[in-house]
Amino acid sequence: MSGVFPDSKLRELIGSGAIVGSQPITDAQVQPASLDLRLGKRAWRLRASFLPGKGARIDERLADFEMHSMDLSNGAVLEKGCVYLVPLMESLRLPEGITAVANAKSSTGRLDLLTRLITDEGTEFDRLPDGYDGPLYAEICPRSFSVLVRPGMRLNQLRLRSGQAVLDDAGLRALHAETPLVGGTALIDQGLGFSVDLRPESSDLVGYRAKPHSGVIDLDRIGAYDPREFWDPLHSRDGRLILDPGAFYILVSRESVAIPADYAAEMAPYLAMVGEFRVHYAGFFDPGFGIGPSGNGARGVLEVRCHEAPFALEHGQVVGRLVYEKMQARPDRLYGQDIASNYQGQGLKLAKQFSAYAG
Repeated sequence: MSGVFPDSKLRELIGSGAIVGSQPITDAQVQPASLDLRLGKRAWRLRASFLPGKGARIDERLADFEMHSMDLSNGAVLEKGCVYLVPLMESLRLPEGITAVANAKSSTGRLDLLTRLITDEGTEFDRLPDGYDGPLYAEICPRSFSVLVRPGMRLNQLRLRSGQAVLDDAGLRALHAETPLVGGTALIDQGLGFSVDLRPESSDLVGYRAKPHSGVIDLDRIGAYDPREFWDPLHSRDGRLILDPGAFYILVSRESVAIPADYAAEMAPYLAMVGEFRVHYAGFFDPGFGIGPSGNGARGVLEVRCHEAPFALEHGQVVGRLVYEKMQARPDRLYGQDIASNYQGQGLKLAKQFSAYAG
């Protein structure tokens, strides 16, 4: 059966030994449509990011790129602008017919903490071939803030699937007609389009820009940091925002989106028609996202990095799309309903390590 594996199937794979942990895999790692991956006990500082390529293992290529190693057992700082390689506690022995894709978790993306999965013989990041058998590694590059990490922290997640179950535009229109995915008219073109909100109803606060020189963030400290020490608030009275090259922004979608219980979605990270910036470094949306007692959906938080030239972003400008995929079965627990979530029903919201912004 084609589709994204739900939590029950992930538990089956753990039980059968297809997913293995150097420490027992916990139930808290199993999400409705993905598995959280944990950092191991050691990190290597690299002089450059790399992919091993066909026929090569990561441990064989490491000597070409490593600068020094670090013990994470008592906590260690990963410095802004540096590249690190961390073996993960999980490894895979996938049966034939099962592929996997990885992505950063929401809080990871909102901290501009570039985290990508690499594997033995890998030729691309975050994509695992059919039946992969081997170890998993995280490449981590803090872009805006230095961070304190420890073994067991969960920065990225793995989604497994069999076959091809991505909805084409006709299927997406049919789903929207049955269960509205956004309020009002849906822009459907190779996925569900969404735009940026630069004219919020309640204030002129439209987002945040990361400060260039800030302190270290301990990823285990929830709600502990004053956002004013790390972020500049952004205001717009004309529905326009000029993005600075190299700067990192937290913005929010104009649309409230919903992911029905039998579907998962992924935000496409690049748009050919918008070449000056990238939107969303953490792209998984789980079944049940935006579906609560009111059924009104939830805004998508946009993690935006501008590229070579200043770029004028306008209110309502289309900046990305959600690609929907059928689940193999409905999850036992849904996002934000049966399990706690920091981001269900979200609006413009920073990572969970920050306290609420008070103007």
